[in-house]
Amino acid sequence: MKFNRTAKAHWEGGGKDGKGSLTTESGVLKESPYAFKTRFEDAVGTNPEELIGAAHAGCFTMQLSFYLVEEGFTAESLDTRARVFFEDGSIPKIELELKGKVPGMDESKFKELANKSKENCPVSKLLNADISLKTTFEK
Repeated sequence: MKFNRTAKAHWEGGGKDGKGSLTTESGVLKESPYAFKTRFEDAVGTNPEELIGAAHAGCFTMQLSFYLVEEGFTAESLDTRARVFFEDGSIPKIELELKGKVPGMDESKFKELANKSKENCPVSKLLNADISLKTTFEK
């Protein structure tokens, strides 16, 4: 399967005093604001790091759901949090935290498939960062 997706960024002004917006092909983001303050301080709007976190959490979780089905299981719930660390102009680390409830599955198989997903989801493969995974298995 091959496809592509498009996102656009618009920016006006300098790095610290400027402002911009992000728009995605799907329309989920439509001129969503971003700026220095939304990235490095606490202001309303989005930033590249949280978008990377959302993409990574979403990709990883969907990958895991495919692996579960391959093994004959269906998740009741999978919740993933991705914490993206920004340090000195780079993203050296991402922490994934997964909580899952999969009826009929044991915890060791769940962890095995979660780790396989962490290694093989397309976003994990893209990122040049140390990616850790903490799992919580709910019975």
